[in-house]
Amino acid sequence: MSAETKLELLGLIDAATGAGWPHVRACSVLELADVRAHRWRARLRETGTLEDRPPVGAAVHRLLSWEEQAILELIEQWGWVDRSHRKLAHRGSYTGSVFVSPSTLLRVALKHRVELPGEPLRPRPARPVLPELPWERNRIWIWDATHFTRARRVAYAIIDVVTRYWIGYLLTSEQSSTQAQLLFTDALASQGLLGPDGTPLAGDEEPILVAWSDNGAEMTATDTRAFMALMTIAQHHGRPGTPTDQAHVESFFSHLKGDWPHLTEICDPGALDAELARIRAEYNTIRLHAAIGYVTPDDEHHGRGPTIRRARAAGLTRARAARIKHNRRRQP
Repeated sequence: MSAETKLELLGLIDAATGAGWPHVRACSVLELADVRAHRWRARLRETGTLEDRPPVGAAVHRLLSWEEQAILELIEQWGWVDRSHRKLAHRGSYTGSVFVSPSTLLRVALKHRVELPGEPLRPRPARPVLPELPWERNRIWIWDATHFTRARRVAYAIIDVVTRYWIGYLLTSEQSSTQAQLLFTDALASQGLLGPDGTPLAGDEEPILVAWSDNGAEMTATDTRAFMALMTIAQHHGRPGTPTDQAHVESFFSHLKGDWPHLTEICDPGALDAELARIRAEYNTIRLHAAIGYVTPDDEHHGRGPTIRRARAAGLTRARAARIKHNRRRQP
């Protein structure tokens, strides 16, 4: 509180007491403790001012002068190596020159206006752009693998990004380009994208679809790239160390192991394969998927999804109209 404000408060109290108010009551109305007003008056008589004095004393654990100089020498010697105040503080302990906390070292650097180099900027690589393709089924496939440690097997899966249809899977004990070729050959054949001679139906001008994946060894292998080129499939890889770039398939595996937790407890590979086949049929034909408007992936993949969503919207409209008509007739 400033000295001017204090003098104003004392003047109000003096005016109130001069009009017959008790001192305590005047202080109470002003929300000021009576003893504090008396202390202000005593200080004004003794010093002639109500300005607050600067704080006195110093912390007993304050930094010593030689330690402050040691910190500056440490920054000068090791600053471009350690770069940050945290590492520099530990460097001082490591070399035995000075023992201070990172916050103390930073405070000394700011006091003397010493700028630390800091960590170098490491911009994240730009996310690659998907090729221009129509937003329709069998145009963007995303694939990845998950481990079932009890059965000692790896399960590859391909999901259609547009319809969320579980196109196919491969349960194997290895992770190589051979598994990738087997997985895509079966998937292409099941979707009718291969001709009688085993070659893709599309021409050579544009890819028949995009295979979206991370940067796994089997996904970036030379043999895998050659196979994808032979099948006129364009590959798209997410940024290294960024699993959210493949959020569709990561979410799929999360639901697979979360909705059917018994899969992680199966030890027999044959039983796991049979269970995955059963669950794939249930996932595609029974389970409603929120990302495609609460229809099954099979309905969406085969073109029945828009009709089902329109029928639901029409049904909601009819039900609302029926409720309004029913309740209006029964109003008192």
